[in-house]
Amino acid sequence: MIDLKYMQKNFDEVEKKLRKKSVDSALLEEVRGLFEQKKAAQQALEELQAKQNKDSKLFGVYKKEGKDIGQLQAVVAETKKQIAEQNAIASELEQKLLNVASGIPNIPDEEVPEGEDEEQNVELEKIGELPKFAFEPKEHWELAQNGWIDFERGVKLAKSRFAMFRDKGAKLERALVNYFLDHNGENGFEEVSVPLLNNADMLYGTGQLPKFGDDLFQTDDGLYLIPTSEVPLTNIYNDEILQESQLPLRFTAHTPCFRKEAGSAGRDTRGIIRQHQFSKVEMVALCTPEQSDELMEQMVQNASELLSNLGLAHRKVMLCGGDLGFGAARTIDLEVWLPGQNCYREISSVSNTRDFQARRAKIRYKQGKKNKLVHTLNGSALAVGRTMVAIMENYQQADGSIKIPEILHKYM
Repeated sequence: MIDLKYMQKNFDEVEKKLRKKSVDSALLEEVRGLFEQKKAAQQALEELQAKQNKDSKLFGVYKKEGKDIGQLQAVVAETKKQIAEQNAIASELEQKLLNVASGIPNIPDEEVPEGEDEEQNVELEKIGELPKFAFEPKEHWELAQNGWIDFERGVKLAKSRFAMFRDKGAKLERALVNYFLDHNGENGFEEVSVPLLNNADMLYGTGQLPKFGDDLFQTDDGLYLIPTSEVPLTNIYNDEILQESQLPLRFTAHTPCFRKEAGSAGRDTRGIIRQHQFSKVEMVALCTPEQSDELMEQMVQNASELLSNLGLAHRKVMLCGGDLGFGAARTIDLEVWLPGQNCYREISSVSNTRDFQARRAKIRYKQGKKNKLVHTLNGSALAVGRTMVAIMENYQQADGSIKIPEILHKYM
């Protein structure tokens, strides 16, 4: 949740910054109008309360002077009634403001570049050598004919955008999960096994609800299949107060993730790049504001090391404002080279949400006598299916077989 007090005091500044994310101007004007209505309602309430206090003090004077207090009682009673009505108006406006504001994205950092979409993202660094082939490299869905991925039966078992891994494909998925978790653990992330179903409060806390409800799978008892383990990991301390000495807290988890992929019709329909169910190892950190920039760099480096250790060429990209996620103040994507597609594709996205999620989820820490909001960060380390795609395309041989990166041998 955006800081509404700050926004009200610095509306023009916040509006200018949110233009980077192409926020609907009508939404911002609605918020501006609600700020003004709320201010007017609060002022009217305070005037009524001042009148009530002033009139209430007259009771003693009237009694001392022997005056009839009947008319004064009627005036005070009417003021009390008006206060109750005005209180209800102010509360209704406050709730309406919160509801509307829940659809406003996080303010991007100053260093986030201008741009409308991924075409304006800024490349920061290339890492690793692109592979060279003496033959025309195939795409992963062609290589999957070796029996690693069964697309037809995945669709039969569920519907389109589901796939099934078999034999060495299934073993490679398990090997990658174990390798990612071990690596993250060695770098200070506590491994956690989390529920795959979360309640609405948790998804509100990380910003999926209410804005992105159409992309979620909901059960008939009001729970949601998680779209990413960022949701449960970030919310471990939902509505709790931590001690400053506990921070930073770093977590990692492997889960399947579930997304309806609303709005992605026609995109990546072949293969396993964009599925309704996919496996991912996530990193999440809770920290003080002073720790968050350094932690983000560490998380980006951690994901990059995973790719380097697998021998996969990749690059770091800073997202422009138009491509930045709803809750993110800053995001660095890692894009892996896919020779079959002859392009880089996103495989990890590391974001700093500052105190945006913590304000929604009420995650605080005690600094002296004050309670302050933590900063939360999240990132993939890594998306398992996309890493499989990268290995298949980068390690393919002329006969259609696929080598396994050396670091995975012990896991296979």
